[in-house]
Parts: sequence; structure tokens; C-alpha cells
Amino acid sequence: MSSKVRVRFAPSPTGPLHIGGVRTALYNYLFAKKHGGDFVLRIEDTDQNRYVEGAEEYIIQSLNWCGIPFDEGPGKEKGFGPYRQSERKDLYKDYAQQLVNSGNAYYAFDTADALDEHRKDHEKKGKTFIYNWHNRLKLQNSLSLTEEQVQEKLNAEEPYVIRFKSPEDEILKLNDLIRGEMEIDTKILDDKVLFKSDGMPTYHLANIVDDHLMEITHVIRGEEWLPSLALHYLLYRSFNWKAPEFAHLPLILKPQGKGKLSKRDGEKMGFPVFPLEWKDPKNNEISAGYRESGYYPEAVVNMLAFLGWNPGTEQEIFSIEELMEVFELEKVHKSGAKFDPEKTKWFQQHYIQEKDNQKLTEDFSEFLSDKGIEADKSKVLEIVDLLKERVVFVADFWKEGSLFFISPTSYEPKDVKKAWKEDTSELMQELKTVLQNTEDFSQSNLETTVKNWIKSKEIGFGKVMMPLRIALVGALQGPDLYAIAAFIGKNETVHRIQKAINTL
Repeated sequence: MSSKVRVRFAPSPTGPLHIGGVRTALYNYLFAKKHGGDFVLRIEDTDQNRYVEGAEEYIIQSLNWCGIPFDEGPGKEKGFGPYRQSERKDLYKDYAQQLVNSGNAYYAFDTADALDEHRKDHEKKGKTFIYNWHNRLKLQNSLSLTEEQVQEKLNAEEPYVIRFKSPEDEILKLNDLIRGEMEIDTKILDDKVLFKSDGMPTYHLANIVDDHLMEITHVIRGEEWLPSLALHYLLYRSFNWKAPEFAHLPLILKPQGKGKLSKRDGEKMGFPVFPLEWKDPKNNEISAGYRESGYYPEAVVNMLAFLGWNPGTEQEIFSIEELMEVFELEKVHKSGAKFDPEKTKWFQQHYIQEKDNQKLTEDFSEFLSDKGIEADKSKVLEIVDLLKERVVFVADFWKEGSLFFISPTSYEPKDVKKAWKEDTSELMQELKTVLQNTEDFSQSNLETTVKNWIKSKEIGFGKVMMPLRIALVGALQGPDLYAIAAFIGKNETVHRIQKAINTL
């Protein structure tokens, strides 16, 4: 076994990668990088019935977008491949046979119908049927049959599976880097199928053989694999192989806290549970992704790191490099982590505020051009400067700043009721004349000119500023009015005031 740290992320290409999977990949990546090790991607595609077209590419794109690329895997061969289980299937039968030869596994010829009968019979008696030490000698297998009978069945090509022979009377002492010491009584284990009648290995055998051959030193995976730990440990022992160290990560829970976070929770509550948008090839159904929803990968990674781990300090903002330095498996929590969509937005807001204005200008210009609006970059930069404090996503620049590009098409009724009185149109006509006669249309000069005019009229500022905001914006919201007027220029300002007078 290599002394170099080697970890693997081994998803099945059965659909898009859930953020729970992304977090597993992230923790593997951080652990590998902290210890100068390798992060391996292995595609577990032995279940060809559930294989989904495009899922493998999606997994790779997701890891790359999140900034946690694999060092070794499909397309990045480093001498431990192939990295797709379907391309390794000729390997596994020999290993299953080795276990039969060493007495750690056996052929089982029971038909599905016969096993079903046993199950029903047990249910009638209020028991649960488990295939293991207490009944295996009464069933159709190479432990209960004579050598001649077994050979006859094999020669006749009768279907069989290979089952692991669990020890009968042993207390296993297992260690988990997150959960600590555990004891398992082997009496409760069933004799799991390792090799199926269709010539394919089950997950348990393929996973152990691959981890051994790829020299994986640490297996960091979701807690749903905890019940398999005893079997996996026994398999390593049966092969006389050194077992890797294991760490089982807590579940990511629904925002309410009960049950595992699902795609449905995201759809119901309006947040993504996948890193990138996914279009299901079977029904063309589209699931939202963090990338397309406007999140920055740094925000998503920072949020995921804290779902189940904590550095033990007050610091919450970490770059990927900082995470590599401080990440420790011992600081991962045992209990599930509640997903908080608002916290994700909090991280996103932090990262957008940190972004360079030039970069935001590029992003927003791209957004505008998708809308068919070609805008001067220096003007876009002005808007970014003006609105940055108010936004969480690049799209919010449009939400807050569309008024810089398009004249209001309607006016918020309750704001109109509040701001537009009987004498308002007259005042607005006067203000329009003042503005038409203003040569210097800069923000500071507009502010001085309008304020002086209001003072000379001896009226309250609200009587002018509220209806002016409605004329320019369409509602009582938005950034500094003088900034808006200076930006859209004299003609457009005057045009919008006139339009409001005509409409209201």
C-alpha cells in the first residue's frame, strides 16, 4: 500500500450530481491536498440499467466548475486505470473465486422463488429472513451440498451467486476517523452476495478490489455506507490486504432538519440542489443549478465546507487554499447538517462584494447582451459602482438598474397614490423647464440646482422628490435620483418626466 495519501470519489452516473455528492468530493479533495496526496475520480457504472447518458460528463464539469478537479481518473490516466468500473469487469470474477477457494465465500444456487418462499414463511412466524450462519447449511449452497453435487451444478451451468461467508461468533472492533471506535457482533451480519449470476460483481466486491488496486489509503464517503463497513473490513481481512482508513460523513438534511435533502425540497422552496443545471434526457425535465442561478463557485464551496465541518474558530469565509490548510476529518460532525438556503445567499453576497468591479462589469455586460442591450462598458462600470452594495447576484444589477436602460412602462399604483397629488403635474412641468435649462447635467450640479429650486419654492422636498422618483423609476425605490438623471442624460430625464405627466 502506498504511503502517499490517495483518496477517491466514486459516484454512479445515474443522474446529476447532488450537492451532497459535491461535498463528499470536496472533503476528499481537501484531505488529499492537505496531505500532498492524490484525488482520484472513479465512475461506478456496473449498474447498466440505471446508467444515464451525459451523467459522467456532468460529474466532471461540476467538479471543474467548483474548482476541485480530480488528479487522476477518466481521461487523466496515471497507471491505475481503467477508471470506469464497467471497463474493469473482467477483474472481479478471479477475486470472487479466490474467496471461494480460501473458504471465505461460497456458491449459492437458491432460486429467487425459493428465497421468496423462505421470506414469506419467516414473515408468517413474525421473523425476518436473513441468509447467514444460522440457516446457510439448510439452503442450496456449496456449504450444504457435497463437492460432487456442487460440481454437477457448475457443469450443468446452473445459475449461482457467490456469497460472503460471515464469521459466526466474533466481535469486530472497527474505527472511523469521524465516529471513533465501534463494535459489531458478526452474528447480525448477512452473507452478502459478492458476485451475481449475470457475471457482474456487486458494489461491495468491486469497491474493495478497486480501492485496493488503486492503492486508496482513506475512504471518505457518506454515512449511508456505515452499515457496510463491517463487511468491507472483513473482505480486506479475507484477502489479507491492509484496509484503508474509513470516515463516514454526516447527511445533509432538509432546511426543516428532518430527513435527507432532496431535489423536491429545492423545487418546493426555490433553491438548487445541483451544482449545474441538468436536463433529464428521459423526459427533458430541467433541474436548476447553482451556476445558472448566478452563484459563484467560491460561495458554493465555502457553504458546502461548513455543512458538517467547522474549523473551531469564528472565521466563516475561506478560500479553497485556506480550506486545504485547516481542514481536518476529526473536526467533521457526527450528526446531520441542516441545509440553509439563506446562508448560501449570505456567502454569495460576500463573494460578489469582494469581486473586482471590472470583473462584475464584464459579467453584467454579458447579461445585458443576452437581453439584446449593447451598453458602453464605462457606463456599465458606473452602474456597478453605484449598485454593488445592494446586490447578491449579477442579475440583481438588472433588477435594481434596468431603469438606466429602459424607461418605466408602468407605475406602482400604491406609490402613485402616495406621491402624485393634485398639484404634482404642475410642479413637474416647472421642474422639467428647470432641467431643460440646466447646461451642466452632472450629478453634483443637478443636486445643487434642484435643491435650490425647491428651496426657492418654499415647499417640502418630498413633494418634488417622490413624484420625480416615480417618473424616472416607476416606483418609490432605486438608487440616488441625481445619479440616475446624470446617467440617463437630459433628453431621457425630460422625456420620462413628460411621460409621467401624460400618464398620471
